[in-house]
Amino acid sequence: MIFENTGLVGLTSDLFYLDESAAKAGFIRWQWEYYRATYDCKIEDLQNGGDYFLRFNTRAVEGKLEKSDAVLAIEAVYLGKATYPHGLEYESPVPQPIMDIAAQRILQLKQLLEV
Repeated sequence: MIFENTGLVGLTSDLFYLDESAAKAGFIRWQWEYYRATYDCKIEDLQNGGDYFLRFNTRAVEGKLEKSDAVLAIEAVYLGKATYPHGLEYESPVPQPIMDIAAQRILQLKQLLEV
């Protein structure tokens, strides 16, 4: 599921501040290379079992990710259900409590990045 109109897409931040803000909102920089990074926030479905990952992609618009002053732009925000052994499935319905948590995390991150 891709989230539209989050207000995050297009926001930019230096890597150091983005890592710090993302961590406060529950995200970690998981996959990265010189010009791209993916941040994940794990959301556990305690009622039905299973895990969901709220994820956003970034791309360096200045510098490389090996330096904390690189500037990254957020490109997409999406949510998927974890599948065995490793992967995310994006098409199945998402329970409302998971959607509510995802919306809170998105809003929290947006507020941290807009200051």
